[in-house]
Amino acid sequence: MRHSETHLVARIGWLRAAVLGANDGIVSTASLIVGVAAANTGSGSVLVAGVAGLVAGAMSMAAGEYVSVSSQADTEAADLAREASELKADVVAESRELAAIYEKRGLHPDLAHEVAVQLMQADALSAHARDELGIIEETAARPIQAALTSAATFSLGAALPLFTAVVTPKHLLIPIVFGASLAFLALLGGVGAHAGGANITKATIRVAFWGAFAMAITAAIGALFGTAA
Repeated sequence: MRHSETHLVARIGWLRAAVLGANDGIVSTASLIVGVAAANTGSGSVLVAGVAGLVAGAMSMAAGEYVSVSSQADTEAADLAREASELKADVVAESRELAAIYEKRGLHPDLAHEVAVQLMQADALSAHARDELGIIEETAARPIQAALTSAATFSLGAALPLFTAVVTPKHLLIPIVFGASLAFLALLGGVGAHAGGANITKATIRVAFWGAFAMAITAAIGALFGTAA
C-alpha cells in the first residue's frame, strides 16, 4: 500500500501571491482611506480614493507579479536549456556531476554513482533540474497564476476596508476603519500561517504591527496636509 503525503511546500507559489496580495490590499486601501479622512475631506472623496486605490492597486499587483515571476521563469528556462545542452555534449561528465552531488549528501560513492545513472536513464534533465539547479514542479515559476492570484486577492483585501468605510459614519470612520483593518490583517496573518504551517502567533503579530504602522503614518501625513490646507 502506497503512503501518500501532502507537503506544504507545494503551496508556496500560490500562497505567497495570495497572502501578499490580500495584505497589500488591506494595508494600502485602509491607509489611503484613513489618510484622506484625516485630511478632513468629504465622505465622497474618501470613497473615491478607496475605489481608485482598489483598482489601481489590483492592476499594479498583477503587472508587478507577472513581470517579477516571468523573470524567474526566464531564468529557469535558460538554466534548463543550458543543462540540456551540457547533457547532449557530455552525458558522462554530467553523470559524474550528479553523483558528486549525492556523495555530498551522504551517499557512498558507489551508491551515488548508481543512483545518478538510474535517475538519468529515467529522465536526465529532470534529475539535474531537481538536484543540481533546485527547480521542482511545486515551486516552479508560474507568471499568469501569480498575476491573477495577486490581483484577485488584492481586490478582496481592499474591499474589506472599503466596505467598512461605506457603512461607517463619517465621524467614526478613522477609528473603525483602523480597528477593523487591523482585525482583518490579524486574521489574514493567522490563516496564511496555518496554511503554510508557520507559527500563527508570530505571523499575526507581524502582519498587524506593520499594517498599524502604515496606517498611522498615512493618517499623520493626511492630518498634516489637511491642516496646512
